[in-house]
Amino acid sequence: MSPPSPQEGSRQRAERAATASSREDIESFFRESAKGVLVALAGNPSLQEQDLLRLLERRDLPREAVTAVARHAEARRSYNLQLALARHPKAPRPVSLPLLKFFHLFDLLRVAETPGVPADVKMAAEGTILRKLEGAPRGEKISLARRGTGRLAASLLDTSDLELIHAALDNPFLTEGHLLKVLARDDLPAVLVQEISHHQRWSHHYHLRLALIRNPLTPLACVLEFLPHMAVADLRDICRDPRMPPPVRNYITTYCARRVSRPRAVTPPAPPKDSGQE
Repeated sequence: MSPPSPQEGSRQRAERAATASSREDIESFFRESAKGVLVALAGNPSLQEQDLLRLLERRDLPREAVTAVARHAEARRSYNLQLALARHPKAPRPVSLPLLKFFHLFDLLRVAETPGVPADVKMAAEGTILRKLEGAPRGEKISLARRGTGRLAASLLDTSDLELIHAALDNPFLTEGHLLKVLARDDLPAVLVQEISHHQRWSHHYHLRLALIRNPLTPLACVLEFLPHMAVADLRDICRDPRMPPPVRNYITTYCARRVSRPRAVTPPAPPKDSGQE
C-alpha cells in the first residue's frame, strides 16, 4: 500500500487507515490530523498496544478517536491503555469514570494530577483513593499525604498520627483554603489543632489564625500570641462563635475594649484561668 497523499480525499484515507496492516502503512497515518482518519486508525484491529498508547499521547486527539481506542480489543486487556485513557483530557466520562476502580493507588493519583483531566474525573479519582486507603498500610497513607493532591492531604488530616500530620502539613499542594475546611470540622484530634497552631508554614496565615483562635482545642499560649496581630472587628466577630469557651471569649472582649481605648499602648488583661484551651 502506498503512503497517503495530500491529494487523496479524507474519506479514502480513512478507509485505508482502518485496514492498514503492515508496520510501514500504519506508521504513515500517525502524522494525520483529519478527525475521520484518526478515528478510523484508532479502530484498526491491526494496531497493537504501543500504537494505541502512541495515539493517546496526542493531546489533540479527537474525542471520537479516544472513544474508538476505548472500544479496541487491546484496550480491554491492557492496564496501561486503560490508565492512558483515564488520563486523556478528551476521554468521555462514560469511558474514564468506570475505569477508576481498577487502578492502583498511585496510578489513581496520576489521574488526579494530570493537567487537562476534567475536574469531576479528578475528584472521582481522589474519592476512589480515599475509599481504598481505609485498609491501606500506614506507609502508603503517609506517602500519599506527602505527595498527593491538596484535597487528599487535607482529607488525611483527621488523625492523631504525628508522622501522618507532619507529612500532610508539609504537602506542597496543601492550601490555606484546605486547612480552613479542616479546622471547621467537628471532633478534630487535639494534637492536629496544636500542630497547625505551631507549624512554621501555617501558623502565620491571618485567616487560619482567626480559625485557630475560635477553636477550643488551640493552645492558649498560641491564642495570646495571635491576638495582637488581629483586627479588633474580626476578634469581636469570632467571639460570637458558641464553640469558644466563655473565659476565652470574655478575655478577648476585654482585650478588644482596651485596644480600642488605648490603641498605642495596649495592656492585655490577665489570661483566663479556666479556658478549656491548653
